[in-house]
Amino acid sequence: MNQKNPKKGLLIVNTGDGKGKTTAALGIVLRAWGRGFRICVIQFIKAETGQWGEIKAAKKLGIEWHTTGDGFTWLSKDMDETTARALHGWEIAKEKIASNQYDLIMLDEFTYTMVYKWLDADQVMEWLRLNRPSNLHLVITGRSAPDALIKQADLVTEMKAIKHPYEQGITAQPGIEF
Repeated sequence: MNQKNPKKGLLIVNTGDGKGKTTAALGIVLRAWGRGFRICVIQFIKAETGQWGEIKAAKKLGIEWHTTGDGFTWLSKDMDETTARALHGWEIAKEKIASNQYDLIMLDEFTYTMVYKWLDADQVMEWLRLNRPSNLHLVITGRSAPDALIKQADLVTEMKAIKHPYEQGITAQPGIEF
């Protein structure tokens, strides 16, 4: 190991109001898979019944995938259930992170657990400081990343909305949006 550039697991955050947060994170997942990394993906908001393109691809590639949500929170008919599912996802994430069995873990739409105050951002960051293996790359996506997360992250990218097909009346496209 080069002492000037030691191997370190990175904390990567994709945030902002533009499209592409999950897509960019999946690019990292695919690159890591190509390098033989042990990978786990946990989705916090998308419905566990969904069979999105990325889930189908992950199954074919043998990537471990957990979807714990019940759909988009603003459509939830039972916020207690939505919250409980997100908290269950965090328990899965903590187990996977602390196991030291992965090289890369992606927490998709995880920022919402802190934005909606289901989890305290400072407590999450403290848990990660104490329990994340030093060589584990952790990728977190979602809008409105809390300041505590941004401060602790090694890399933060903000996706900015400039133009979207939905604004033109074009619905979500299979293979592009899902």
